[in-house]
Amino acid sequence: MKMTVDFEECLKDSPRFRAALEEVEGDVAELELKLDKLVKLCIAMIDTGKAFCVANKQFMNGIRDLAQYSSNDAVVETSLTKFSDSLQEMINFHTILFDQTQRSIKAQLQNFVKEDLRKFKDAKKQFEKVSEEKENALVKNAQVQRNKQHEVEEATNILTATRKCFRHIALDYVLQINVLQSKRRSEILKSMLSFMYAHLAFFHQGYDLFSELGPYMKDLGAQLDRLVVDAAKEKREMEQKHSTIQQKDFSSDDSKLEYNVDAANGIVMEGYLFKRASNAFKTWNRRWFSIQNNQLVYQKKFKDNPTVVVEDLRLCTVKHCEDIERRFCFEVVSPTKSCMLQADSEKLRQAWIKAVQTSIATAYREKGDESEKLDKKSSPSTGSLDSANESKDKLLKGESALQRVQCIPGNASCCDCGLADPRWASINLGITLCIECSGIHRSLGVHFSKVRSLTLDTWEPELLKLMCELGNDVINRVYEAKVEKMGIKKPQPGQRQEKEAYIRAKYVERKFVDKYSMSSSPPEQEKKIISKSCEEKRLSISKLGPGDQLRASLQSSEGERQDSSVFLDSKHLNPGLQLYRASYEKNLPKMAEALAHGADVNWANSEENKATPLIQAVLGGSLVTCEFLLQNGANVNQRDVQGRGPLHHATVLGHTGQVCLFLKRGANQHATDEEGKDPLSIAVEAANADIVTLLRLARMNEEMRESEGLYGQPGDETYQDIFRDFSQMASNNPEKLNRFQQDSQKF
Repeated sequence: MKMTVDFEECLKDSPRFRAALEEVEGDVAELELKLDKLVKLCIAMIDTGKAFCVANKQFMNGIRDLAQYSSNDAVVETSLTKFSDSLQEMINFHTILFDQTQRSIKAQLQNFVKEDLRKFKDAKKQFEKVSEEKENALVKNAQVQRNKQHEVEEATNILTATRKCFRHIALDYVLQINVLQSKRRSEILKSMLSFMYAHLAFFHQGYDLFSELGPYMKDLGAQLDRLVVDAAKEKREMEQKHSTIQQKDFSSDDSKLEYNVDAANGIVMEGYLFKRASNAFKTWNRRWFSIQNNQLVYQKKFKDNPTVVVEDLRLCTVKHCEDIERRFCFEVVSPTKSCMLQADSEKLRQAWIKAVQTSIATAYREKGDESEKLDKKSSPSTGSLDSANESKDKLLKGESALQRVQCIPGNASCCDCGLADPRWASINLGITLCIECSGIHRSLGVHFSKVRSLTLDTWEPELLKLMCELGNDVINRVYEAKVEKMGIKKPQPGQRQEKEAYIRAKYVERKFVDKYSMSSSPPEQEKKIISKSCEEKRLSISKLGPGDQLRASLQSSEGERQDSSVFLDSKHLNPGLQLYRASYEKNLPKMAEALAHGADVNWANSEENKATPLIQAVLGGSLVTCEFLLQNGANVNQRDVQGRGPLHHATVLGHTGQVCLFLKRGANQHATDEEGKDPLSIAVEAANADIVTLLRLARMNEEMRESEGLYGQPGDETYQDIFRDFSQMASNNPEKLNRFQQDSQKF
């Protein structure tokens, strides 16, 4: 229930006012207890949820282990792997839900308790203090004697001042109470609504996930029905066979006497025989013998490779052995050696002798074809590169960030492990990632990789355009240049430890980058030529008037860069200079390559007024290039020798989109160059209305932030809307911002 206090009653300081205050204070105290309790319960719920996720992950690992154990059963392995992947995705959804719960309930309500309720308590203390002072003043005023005029006057003045102070503080206290009563409803409802939306997203994601899994589960259910029927049928057949076998007479070994010369597996006959060793002790050992491929072989265990007794049956004979004490013996004799064997019965001995003799006869008949008839089937390669031929020109207006980014070649699968349909991205690298690889990237730190969701986060237009300019194929050509040469295999989805090691080696240690030889500075002769060219241009600029020097110096920087490009190839540049040149040329792949080779993103070119790559990107006129450098740690306030930073240069050139970008990234618009001009004064002199609007709006918003107010910052929303519109226009319709095309003649 919303409880307010009347301002009129406040001025009267009536008992009704005091009773209302007491009721409100009790209500606020109870509210604080309830909110503290709710926050503690939320923390306990989140901790329990995280413990649940940990236990669930261990359970998933158990399922994966069972799937690997069932590798011989394709149905079981595929099903368990698919189910574990889906359940792992649900664990990821749970993790996101707990994170959003922490932000929506814990953070918001804790902030409300610490900020708003603290202000209420401070106001209450002041009110109680001034109330006591007022009571003391009233008592003194009542006690003073009428004949003591000086004391009467003093008591009256104190009472008057105290009453004024009381009214002022009481009104502030009532205002604080009413604002708190109004705000608490919105804060509580806002946090709960955010919490419920988090649940809505969680269940929607789960519904989508299991909707995709539904057809497979339905097919598996049908397979299970068939398996149950087949299992029942097999059980009946086995029971019938078991009954039939039990009825047979096992007194004879007739069932073991069969042999087949034309057997499909090449084994004519097989079974156990005793073999006499060729050592001095002439021991007998029981081994599994077989006649196959015109050879007599034996083995002790199935996994052992067979030992060949007779390599070619055509060269041997077989005979009975009756001159030894052991029964049922026969001997296989070859030109080089003989082998004494013993069967378990006379019938088995006759069967083995006949089998050997028949195999010898068959071997002679097949003399023309002695090669082994083995099927050697080579499995087709599964490493097809069909993705290289996929067409990705489906970049339609209004598509989501996920659709637009995944349209780029290579982005339809994770950059590091190849898992299909990645939903995360590293915005400073310009690549797409699966959720597991994104977690590993996040652990590297933002100085290596800045991770963002393609479906859950908001994407600025310039950032989305940057992602579309790079892509997995471009970045992997740089960061995986030596993978094949080094014989390194990319990790497969699900191999967490292998992924961590591979990603750290790829982006932190940069082991797979092709580190070509690059000199730390240009050759001396070329350096002198560049220096001479720069000096000549500086002399020519110095002869101009001060109004023309600003524009001419910017054009000079471009000319110097072009002069240096005549002499230098990118592979002879140090990484900083390569990044510097590529920034002007809007060549993002070359910029990424330079950063991979260790280029300092804030490298200053001493030959060109200590200009930085970010300043070169401004001169090149590319918004995406500036965004790429800023995402990789470029200093938006680093200035050249003339005291001009990127914001100065963008203002001079009339690049509205870049000005908007730099202001959003915290550029200091109060900095002045060597002529004492800040960006606003330059824009005013150039009569560039768009840039003047942006600079003044940013300055006003900055002043609002510095000021403290009870009602917040009314300019914030307007500021965000205008800057959002300019960002959209600069990225999607830059021609609309080209109203300022004339060259400035006065600075």
